Amino acid sequence: MRDPAPTAVHLSDYRPPAWLVDAVHLTFRLDPGATRVLSRIAFRPNPAVPRGDLRLDGEQIRLISAAIDDAPLGDAALAPDETGLTLPADQLPDGPFTWTAEVEIDPAGNTALEGLYMSRGMYCTQCEAQGFRRITYYPDRPDVMAPFSVRIEAALPVLLSNGNPVDSGDGWAEWHDPWPKPSYLFALVAGDLAAVSDRFTTASGRGVALNIWVRPGDEDRCAYALDALKRSMRWDEKVYGREYDLDVFNIVAVDDFNMGAMENKGLNVFNSKFVLASPETATDQDFERIEGIIAHEYFHNWTGNRITCRDWFQLCLKEGLTVFRDQEFTGDMRSAAVKRIDDVLMLRARQFREDNGPLAHPVRPESYVEINNFYTATVYEKGAEVIGMLKRLVGEDGYRAALDLYFDRHDGDAATIEDWLRVFEDATGRDLSQFKRWYSQAGTPRLHVTEAWESGTYTLTFRQETPPTPGQPAKAPQVIPIAVGLLNPNGHEVVPTTLLEMTEAEQSFRFDGLAARPIPSILRGFSAPVILTRQPDNAERAFLLAHDTDPFNRWEAGRALAKDALMRMVTDGAAPDTAFMEALGRVMADTDLDPAFTALALRLPGPDDLAQGLYEAGVTPDPLAIHAARETLSTAIAGAHAGRLEELYRAMDVPGPYSPDAGAAGRRALRQAALSYLTRLDGGRLAGAQFAAARNMTEELAAFDCLLRAGAGAAAAARFYDRWQADRLVLDKWFTLQAANATPAEAVAVTRRLTEHPDFDWTNPNRFRAVIGAFAMMNPAGFHDPSGAGYELVADWLIRLDGRNPQAAARMASAFETWHRYDADRQAQMRAALQRIRDRAELSRDMDEMTGRILEG
Repeated sequence: MRDPAPTAVHLSDYRPPAWLVDAVHLTFRLDPGATRVLSRIAFRPNPAVPRGDLRLDGEQIRLISAAIDDAPLGDAALAPDETGLTLPADQLPDGPFTWTAEVEIDPAGNTALEGLYMSRGMYCTQCEAQGFRRITYYPDRPDVMAPFSVRIEAALPVLLSNGNPVDSGDGWAEWHDPWPKPSYLFALVAGDLAAVSDRFTTASGRGVALNIWVRPGDEDRCAYALDALKRSMRWDEKVYGREYDLDVFNIVAVDDFNMGAMENKGLNVFNSKFVLASPETATDQDFERIEGIIAHEYFHNWTGNRITCRDWFQLCLKEGLTVFRDQEFTGDMRSAAVKRIDDVLMLRARQFREDNGPLAHPVRPESYVEINNFYTATVYEKGAEVIGMLKRLVGEDGYRAALDLYFDRHDGDAATIEDWLRVFEDATGRDLSQFKRWYSQAGTPRLHVTEAWESGTYTLTFRQETPPTPGQPAKAPQVIPIAVGLLNPNGHEVVPTTLLEMTEAEQSFRFDGLAARPIPSILRGFSAPVILTRQPDNAERAFLLAHDTDPFNRWEAGRALAKDALMRMVTDGAAPDTAFMEALGRVMADTDLDPAFTALALRLPGPDDLAQGLYEAGVTPDPLAIHAARETLSTAIAGAHAGRLEELYRAMDVPGPYSPDAGAAGRRALRQAALSYLTRLDGGRLAGAQFAAARNMTEELAAFDCLLRAGAGAAAAARFYDRWQADRLVLDKWFTLQAANATPAEAVAVTRRLTEHPDFDWTNPNRFRAVIGAFAMMNPAGFHDPSGAGYELVADWLIRLDGRNPQAAARMASAFETWHRYDADRQAQMRAALQRIRDRAELSRDMDEMTGRILEG
């Protein structure tokens, strides 16, 4: 049946809990279909608020018995509804009391993968955001924090929970987490697992046992994750002064998981794809993602666990800050410049798209229906950009002083954005009331630039505007940090990077004493998440590509050249731009550049980026024309630089044993970029040779990708499958590349055939994303087939998945969020597909909210 009519939750309605929790004791008697959970919870009135009812959240659980201070409560005193039960204030003791209850739950039948569920015989939990209420009755809100003690009873070899181990015996184990935590950080894992272990000594000399738990047979793919964990722990001590606070740190790799990973206190649960890696099965990108996600979840120990969020509207407080911290970590481990470009590419691809469509919302939303729908790029990636801007404004020392104060003042708290900004004001003396608008206003600001030159004075005038977004038609000016440098016509930098602080709707900045009119380098390092609307000519872009001292803006100049060339090819039928190709040749010839940077410079703007650019220019984007233009320009680049590309391919070979370090990975990235262009000239000869002789998964998968793009991948696909069919994570790559690389004319048919393959397990989130997600998100020309067949295919699968896993299905529905960009026929087809999803009698609350917001936007 359809979920009950959704009711919006509003930030303005927040009220502190009437009852607090001093201690929680849980006993689990595990059984796949009938797990018993016994809870003993010590409540006390909240002295800061008037006496009130006690609301205990609970969903899809069977209440067997309950008592207050060991006095049983009868049916008349308990009246559970679909979302929990309420104990009236006048029926509760005046002071502290103990609530006990026994409930029964069905882990094997829990296909939503929220709460306690089964993954191939393993018991696992996922409680963020509101999964704990599927385990037992409890005030399932992040501002109710308590220490947890847990006893697990099951005939299984490994029984894990949060905190430190207390005791264990045959068929049971007990754990205690001394640090108060909200219920969303609770975790339990039980099953037949093997550990890869190590130890870490903290800065103060405490020993910590480190364990990565995997299924037997996967132990040889944990070394890199373990090393990344130790580097993360040391980095957090050095850079943020944060030391780990338990005796043990456990990570568990799980095959069925809706997210990437979860930071449960002392027991992180990971999607197995972000733990398991070996040179034979994982690519350089996999290794970098593992490093970053391991760091992210570990960093949550302080920014998320020790200090959590008061309510789910403050989600960006823990996620934006922790994303920023993991970005800093990866920049220190690898190349900060390349990392910054990668982060901006992701921001523009995911968050700008979100900000400019019907799903736009502030970094801190004002309301939600289903909180799972707000684990978005705006909360995570834009939230991190806001932290980065704040750091630029207050400086390195001010940032460190504010963070030290934040940890001292709010350790053990459930904090808010107001708390976060207040520590910066107190530590630095700045007034951040205007800066706070970054948290409350949705949309991507447009930064319009004009310039003037007179008698040695150069003036930059900026005007900011933010387009209307759903529920916010008018926007006030925001604080925008604009990093600017000026170059002389001879290429020398005459004004080094200077941070301009824009606070008004329009504002001018003067630079005096210049000998010649300079060439500006604006928004260096992408100092604010805005769209810069200044339109320099291609000669200036080529100049910056050759001379800019800021790596980001040097890359940005080349990207702008490519985007301009492609948009003219789409709109005017122009030939490939020779000036752009010549500039690209100069980049390839510059041996002083980081190979990873050159590889990024060789990557053309993506189809979605071009579609948005055309739409903002008043042109209705045609996905097939965009695809054709990118193909034509890529072939032209290959032809113009065949000799240099061949030299790069040979020179960037990395002999010897595989290493995932940044230097080797950068060389391989440039080599594979060269191969992708050369394949357009030789029909796949070189790629075929590399595929046959590949020494690691990075080489093998890159060659397979090139062969598929060249239409010569059938034999390679069969060979790849034969070799890797028993490896679930590698097989995901096999599915993904075929769905993503199918030609526009064949994409729907290829994807449909993949869904009919015996190894397509649509109930596994990774496999579903590998096929349906790859088609909808990575093959826009196929998804937007003029017949509407792509929309129909995705809608069919979302309807099916929504009945089993609403969270995963609703997130995939965002493939339709850009419907307003396209022509009338495509708009009508996408709206019809969305309406067909909404017409289901069994529509989930997650999908109801997501599709409704897309259609109404």
